[in-house]
Amino acid sequence: MMQFFRSTLPVLVLLLAAAMYAGAAMPAQDASHEWVYVGTQANRIEALRLDTSNGELVSVASISGDIRPTWLMAHPRLPVLYAVDDESNKAGSVTAFGVNRETGELSRLGAVATHGVGTTHLSFDAPSETILAANYNSGSVSSVRVRDGKLDALSSTVSERGSGPGKRQTSAHAHDAVVDPSGRYVLVPDLGADRVFVYRFDRATRTLSKDDSNPSRDFVAPFGSGPRHIVFGVDGRFAYLVTELSADVMVFRWDASQGRLTVRQSLSLSAAGMAGAKSGAEIATSADGRFVYVADRGKNAIVVYRVDAASGMLSEIQRAPSDGVKPWSFCIDPSGRWLVVANQESGTVSVLAISPASGLLKNTGHAANVPSATSIAFVR
Repeated sequence: MMQFFRSTLPVLVLLLAAAMYAGAAMPAQDASHEWVYVGTQANRIEALRLDTSNGELVSVASISGDIRPTWLMAHPRLPVLYAVDDESNKAGSVTAFGVNRETGELSRLGAVATHGVGTTHLSFDAPSETILAANYNSGSVSSVRVRDGKLDALSSTVSERGSGPGKRQTSAHAHDAVVDPSGRYVLVPDLGADRVFVYRFDRATRTLSKDDSNPSRDFVAPFGSGPRHIVFGVDGRFAYLVTELSADVMVFRWDASQGRLTVRQSLSLSAAGMAGAKSGAEIATSADGRFVYVADRGKNAIVVYRVDAASGMLSEIQRAPSDGVKPWSFCIDPSGRWLVVANQESGTVSVLAISPASGLLKNTGHAANVPSATSIAFVR
């Protein structure tokens, strides 16, 4: 395996060598294309190219290294890609890569240890230029300072305790960490503890701290539900949570003045009468906040919900096939026209078209083979 993530050699040279080995150099980018990077459970990142005019997806290069980049995230403004190192038996980290917008090539910018184990998810707080990293195996969350897209230093790490009734719930397992719209709190869905922990966040120092309020601000999820990912609606009044083990979607009213979640609605992600293991995976809102999309990993589907603007509550309007097996995650491209799915078990990345008017999804027939695909990130 070609090692490049921590190499002292220029990554550009190695990546060009990989492309030549595959029989073609990476093509130049133009206005009708976006670079799509796919995280995997193996030690590699896959580079694809999306034609934004028709949804066609083309494999460009397979980039090997010595981290397990199951989760990728792009900087919201700069051509920088971030990757986790999601290993269960060693210290976790975040690695930054510069992206050549013309060719899609990556150059390693540096890495920061999270002081956690099994770094599994990243989110970005733009006002404070901070990355929040959820460390699944150690049940902890880290904040990392960013300067001009480059990783600067670890600011804080907060660990948690807790357990649930399931065999995967013997200890706390942070699966996500998101800064609330007020910038004063970080919400952490924890699969192992059946909690959404609410930490204080100081944007000036970029530090997390446990909240000692009485009663606790933490949301106690249903027994054995396994909270996975949470997102806020566009105006910050509502939050939407998907649970992994029970495959539920929960709607909350968020009180930013008190830092508290109040349940407004709980829906089963699985279709009525479903047989087999349930598994919720990913959740996202449309850019205009009118729709919520959720990956049903148990039934290989993306479920589309319409949002009631006044109450935040959801109504199901479609169950679309993910065009693969085990949709681990998905990402909506910056134009809002395409939903790209990482189907982990089938080893495919599929493209679904989004109707701007109705929010409904349509299978484009465009896909790429990416073994053990787990996450998607776009860089324009």
